[in-house]
Amino acid sequence: MFENLLAAKMANLGTETAFMVLAKAKALEAQGREIIHLEIGEPDFDTPRNIIDAGIKALNAGYTHYTPAPGLPEVRATIAEYATRQKGIPYTAEEVVITPGGKPIMFFTILALVNPGDEVIYPNPGFPIYESVINFVGGKAVPIPLREENDFRLDVDELAALISPRTKLLIINSPANPTGGVLTPADVARIADLVRGKNIFILSDEIYDRIVYDGAQPVSIAAQPGMKDWTIILDGFSKTYAMTGWRLGFGLMHRELAERIAQLMVNSNSCTAAFTQKAGQEALTGPQDAAAAMVAEFKRRRDIIVDGLNSIPGITCKRPLGSFYVFPSIKGLGRSSQEMEAILMERAGVAALSGTAFGRFGEGYLRFSYANSVENIEKALEKIAAVVKEL
Repeated sequence: MFENLLAAKMANLGTETAFMVLAKAKALEAQGREIIHLEIGEPDFDTPRNIIDAGIKALNAGYTHYTPAPGLPEVRATIAEYATRQKGIPYTAEEVVITPGGKPIMFFTILALVNPGDEVIYPNPGFPIYESVINFVGGKAVPIPLREENDFRLDVDELAALISPRTKLLIINSPANPTGGVLTPADVARIADLVRGKNIFILSDEIYDRIVYDGAQPVSIAAQPGMKDWTIILDGFSKTYAMTGWRLGFGLMHRELAERIAQLMVNSNSCTAAFTQKAGQEALTGPQDAAAAMVAEFKRRRDIIVDGLNSIPGITCKRPLGSFYVFPSIKGLGRSSQEMEAILMERAGVAALSGTAFGRFGEGYLRFSYANSVENIEKALEKIAAVVKEL
């Protein structure tokens, strides 16, 4: 009805397919169908009790009002201390901006830095909102392919060929969504050497850096010599602490950029909920047992789903080193990614995502989230195998 009256740039704004598939799955469930949810990137665990109690305590203590746009000073200080300890990079409270979820850091960074025509290099397959926001602000989205033969790590030589005088921002994500790939310390050092001195900012999405396996050691590019001032780190609480619904994230950046990102907060969200921030403070300073137990359970599920997928003719699956996703190749099935997404939903009752939901280089792959119970994962594998046998 109003399509012709919308601002033209709205046509450039994409979406996150996971929520569309979730809605379709919920509609089928409403019709009485059993659907196994392997599409949504959300831990199936409850938020740890100590964090919930801290949120309740904060509500009872009156943390129900506005806060400064970049966050409560004491919570920013706690995050800075955590980042200094966890990432090995010295940060101060003035270099922290707290936001309602991690996405605002992504959106605000691109909005603050990218002019129409500026080039932004981003991972593909990668989180779809990267490309969506680049296009929305009028930037030129330049994909860097993440290839299975390179363990879904970007090829630094290929990256070098993509950099141009118009390159303004490079987005990296390690551990990665949707592939679970993790950049090695050598990769990170080479990327830093490549961009250092070229006035190229880095948006480093590190939301999964606590969810790693088999001795993987993700390192932040901000720790490389001369890179801290040019790096905006995106991090948050949703994945590590099962706090998706609390909407709590943060960015680490040069204090001048922090002031500008806070300005965007003022113009959009005003601030992040006060009681949520206090719950996040407890998450970082309280017991870490629940977070560690979640990672151990994710590793168990990873091994089950990888082994199960590799036992199905026509499907091959790398064993990811991070996140809670697998990105199996379905090239041996002779069907497109979108076809297989639909077949699994309609015929197997398994909700998964087409690899192309994460960019054109995702063709030939599916993404499964193993943030579900072992029982459901094993049931899904049986259903997938049965459907594949009938193709």
